[in-house]
Amino acid sequence: MKIVGITACIAGIAHTYIAKEKLEGAAKELGDEIKIETQGSIGIENALTQQDIEEADVVIIAADIGITKDRFKGKPIIEIPISLVMKSAKGVIKKTHEKLGK
Repeated sequence: MKIVGITACIAGIAHTYIAKEKLEGAAKELGDEIKIETQGSIGIENALTQQDIEEADVVIIAADIGITKDRFKGKPIIEIPISLVMKSAKGVIKKTHEKLGK
């Protein structure tokens, strides 16, 4: 499965980046491709391209702030609190597989 996503916490510091690393590690461990954009205190990093989005099977948004979702129209979107990724990123990815039947 090809996953794209966004991580963003209220402060935009540690949890944003830790969640990114946890999602990437869990996805790779489960054999998925993944690219995560961070929206942190220093702005957007590792920005998703239109091609990234078009090729993705699903969008995971792990955020505690509002994220604009217009660019993801037509894609399945899973929105979760960032704390859920912090507790079990692998569980999030597994549940995503279940929901999409992949």
